Amino acid sequence: MDMNQYLEIFIDESKEHLQVLNEQLLHLEKNPTDLGIVDEIFRAAHTLKGMSATMGYTDLANLTHVMENILDGIRQQRITVTADIFDVVFQAVDDLEVIVDSIASGGDGQRDVSSSIAKLEQLEKGENVPVESAVSELAATIEIDHPQTKYDEYERTIIEQSEEQGFSCLEMTISLRPDCLLKTARVYMVFEVLEQCGEVIKSVPTVDQLEEEQFDSSFTVTLITKEPLEDIKSKIMKISEIESIEAIAIDSNKMINEEQKVTEPISEEKIKKPLTNEESEKQQTRAGGKTIRVNIERLDILMNLFEELVIDRGRLEQISQEIQHAELAETVERMTRISGDLQNIILNMRMVPVDTVFNRFPRMVRQLARDLNKQLELEIIGAETELDRTVIDEIGDPIVHLLRNAIDHGIESPDVRKANGKPEKGTIQLKAYHSGNHVFIEIEDDGAGINRQKVIDKAVANGVITAGEAVHMTDREVFDLIMTSGFSTAQSISDVSGRGVGLDVVKATIQSLGGIISIDSEEGIGSKFSIQLPLTLSIISAMLIEVGIEKYAIPLSSIIETAIIRKSDILIAHNQQVIDYRGKVVPLVSLKEIFEVDMEESEDPFVSIVIVKKADQMAGLIVDSFIGQQEIVLKSLGNYLNEVFAISGATILGDGQVALIIDCNAFIK
Repeated sequence: MDMNQYLEIFIDESKEHLQVLNEQLLHLEKNPTDLGIVDEIFRAAHTLKGMSATMGYTDLANLTHVMENILDGIRQQRITVTADIFDVVFQAVDDLEVIVDSIASGGDGQRDVSSSIAKLEQLEKGENVPVESAVSELAATIEIDHPQTKYDEYERTIIEQSEEQGFSCLEMTISLRPDCLLKTARVYMVFEVLEQCGEVIKSVPTVDQLEEEQFDSSFTVTLITKEPLEDIKSKIMKISEIESIEAIAIDSNKMINEEQKVTEPISEEKIKKPLTNEESEKQQTRAGGKTIRVNIERLDILMNLFEELVIDRGRLEQISQEIQHAELAETVERMTRISGDLQNIILNMRMVPVDTVFNRFPRMVRQLARDLNKQLELEIIGAETELDRTVIDEIGDPIVHLLRNAIDHGIESPDVRKANGKPEKGTIQLKAYHSGNHVFIEIEDDGAGINRQKVIDKAVANGVITAGEAVHMTDREVFDLIMTSGFSTAQSISDVSGRGVGLDVVKATIQSLGGIISIDSEEGIGSKFSIQLPLTLSIISAMLIEVGIEKYAIPLSSIIETAIIRKSDILIAHNQQVIDYRGKVVPLVSLKEIFEVDMEESEDPFVSIVIVKKADQMAGLIVDSFIGQQEIVLKSLGNYLNEVFAISGATILGDGQVALIIDCNAFIK
């Protein structure tokens, strides 16, 4: 019997059962006496075992069978739920995920699961399995053939992007002399030198451990730099009591190739990878009832065809207005109404709940909290909120990094929280909700907050701002500095997360999706990172304007107001044209000058402006005239023209002309 015809269904359903295992195990950890949860876990494991045996994947079936025995023992109250059991069972689920991923990638589904089976059998017999063995084995599986360091997916992205910008990545192991008395002081001096040479993105042991002298005589750092290795070595060797320096250059391509040879059961790596397009859609159209599974490529084709229909609809509307034919106008109006309904249906078909990304974060948070010896709870609100699947595919990594930042830098250790009069258990709230044509995602913690003065001091030292500029900056403007490329503080160097090199990548990813990220924080109270994203990226509502004989489109999501003002109301401040807009000074930008449009100066005493906004900053765009609001299809200019200032794309209008779409954020920058 040819089982290949059932392979796709097997993979989809296996992933659904694994998701149930992950979610219900987390629930069981909070409610260990709830046998109803155990029944849910048992059913998922039992079904997965049967499917695996039928398909001939013996390693998958054997591991699931032993795990099923543990669950049955808990259900029959022969086995008491303990922390050891959760660690080992979670490790077994990680192994199951790796096997299923291997099968999905065309592999044979074979894997050495003897270690997990042995631990589960020990637990079934009532024997103890040390927590450390389970955790350390998980950590060992993600080593990437480097002497000291393991790199997660986000750190590899940083290394890869740094290489693209001409930087080198060096992994340096620095050894102190055995008779060194002030090890912490020497480490501090080494970091001072390294920060002058580049950006430290990782330290093993962590900075906190180095400060407390929780290391022998050597430590490893990963440095992004443009300086030659020999120059860096000579500077470090000038520090007294340094015995030796070993360094290797890290190649991101080699790292990726080597990693592909290594199996990756660690849950965190899986957590950070959002579900693929097809997985997301199939979870939404799960077989059963009156739903069907649809390949996402078919939805893409349908969307492209509809985009062409929107362009033709615009053309018909224009023809109808030009010839003033009553029956044609009536038909076009009906077509517009029907195509609008069709557009809503197609867009809804592409919408995926953010739960497809959110549902794996609790597992990651649990693991990181244990690694950092912190107590915290993750609250997820609005997981049913829907986003275009194109946005869903890209938003996973930024949220992962923001969560890791909140856990590592935001939430304090239990003893510090207790000393500050806070509950020992910290709280991180992950919230999603709709507002207008946008989706907002907020990551809020009740931790230490951001130290404004420390950020300013570092920004001034790095030359990002001057001391004079810092005096007049709002808190939000100061906090935005931590997302500047290459910005970090000493406290941010960590093997869990890092502000600076990491957060500027987060910001760039969100902006590439047409979104905005902002930061609010109060020292000692907590921080909130807010992400604003468009519902969809392909069809947007825009205001069409004219500058001379050229037409441009401005997304309505960026517009606050349009107005016609007297030229005499335009003022000059610091050699910049400004207006008084409702009591606030708003700078003006002439699109004629920016886009170098040839047109004669008008004698009209009035001028048309469009007030646009990004976060809490505004600008006024001077235009020639307004055409009106219209739904447009956003088309990319392609790689050849991807660096055009203040232009995010183009659209085809009803008369066949191409109108460029203005990126308002560029003016506000």
